[in-house]
Amino acid sequence: MLNTKEKIIDESRQGEALEGRRLPKSNGRKVFIESYGCQMNFSDSEIVASILQKDGYGITKLLHEADIVFVNTCSIREKAELTVRKRLTEYNKQKRKNPKMIIGVLGCMAERLKSKFLEEEKIVDLVVGPDAYRDLPNLVEEVDGGRKAVNVILSKEETYGDIAPVRLGGNGVTAFVSITRGCDNMCTFCVVPFTRGRERSRDPNSILQEVRELSLAGYKEVTLLGQNVDSYLWYGGGLKKEFDNLSEEEKKTSTNFAQLMGKVAQVDRKVRIRFSTSHPKDMGDELLHVMARHENICDYIHLPFQSGNSRVLEMMNRGYTREWYMNRIDAIKRILPTCSISADIIAGFCSETEEEHQETLSMMEYVRYNFAYMFKYSERPNTMAQRKYEDNIPGKTKQRRLAEIIELQRGHSLEILKKDIGKTYEVLIEGVSKKSDNELYGRNTHNSVVVFPRENYNVGEYVMVTVESCTSATLKGKAVK
Repeated sequence: MLNTKEKIIDESRQGEALEGRRLPKSNGRKVFIESYGCQMNFSDSEIVASILQKDGYGITKLLHEADIVFVNTCSIREKAELTVRKRLTEYNKQKRKNPKMIIGVLGCMAERLKSKFLEEEKIVDLVVGPDAYRDLPNLVEEVDGGRKAVNVILSKEETYGDIAPVRLGGNGVTAFVSITRGCDNMCTFCVVPFTRGRERSRDPNSILQEVRELSLAGYKEVTLLGQNVDSYLWYGGGLKKEFDNLSEEEKKTSTNFAQLMGKVAQVDRKVRIRFSTSHPKDMGDELLHVMARHENICDYIHLPFQSGNSRVLEMMNRGYTREWYMNRIDAIKRILPTCSISADIIAGFCSETEEEHQETLSMMEYVRYNFAYMFKYSERPNTMAQRKYEDNIPGKTKQRRLAEIIELQRGHSLEILKKDIGKTYEVLIEGVSKKSDNELYGRNTHNSVVVFPRENYNVGEYVMVTVESCTSATLKGKAVK
């Protein structure tokens, strides 16, 4: 807990961080932003809020107050798109009460469905892709003038590195910092390269400055974000190059992801650092050694493997084999023996046999993940898999394989968390438990959720918690002095 002197210093630091950020005169209009999908989408919404605030717009959390409504969309799975469509229906009900309301679609669905939204279904007024957010004030003016507005042009340079995000609906404790945009991997099942464009890295100085400002504002944890953070490489230009293709001068001034992590960790030793998402083909030992050297880099890695079979991985264009992935797991456990690991897993990819599904289960047994994000394959329009392969695994088979994956993972998660009973962890308090106002929750270095009695502790404090029991998803314990 912070003592009185520390609280005064903390408030002073927050004031210092906010100084010079006074908002321009209000134009009287309020914007409601709702986000779906990955952490990158939520981070992008914070950039959108910053751009609009600088143009005089207010931000509201209440739909009925809004003059402009934006939904930041996700196309990674069909379910996500269906959710967005339902929300657009709700927005249009509200618009009937307020005909001047502007409805806009941002993000990954924008490029793919712009014509359908604007011309066929006529359910939105404005469509903006992930690289065109700076154009939003101009696009709103177009709609005000009675025209539909669209900008889905992808950029090879845009990183929004000079924009200080407005932290929307956050807890004031944890924050996301985007370090790359786009993706070059071209996994056959994925729409990201088509909706977010080529991969480009952000200037490390702007990243470090954003982390410094978050520290001064009282944030206690920062997560560095990118579709593939491990391939981060800054050499004075934005668009990705392989290190071996750099000139000697570029190599001298370049910064890779491991080096960036080391610099970020030194901004404030009291601020925890996390990162997501890693790609197995780019996960090198250098990063693992940096993690081992810096105590404030959390002992946790999200390393998607998608399938445990090399043939399926080749069809997915993942760039590694089963054996390569296992080698990376071995390196993590050798260099970071207490590190927790999570993964993404796809059940029922095109032509996956029962034996190949069993290899996915055996990979799970080999690694024993702390937790995982598990899905059945959902064919996405315009991806290489949709154009090249037949989605020929019956729905019932996909569902059964997914159920087997979930059951196995639930058992592993419970087994791992049971081993934490009796141990004491430092927990960063993030909020009040959903189940009881008398309990708080936070996460430990392994990204495990920990719930404990509220007592006199507050959100944003670090507290030592001794684990007394667990479920397959949560540790439960009691704070100790």
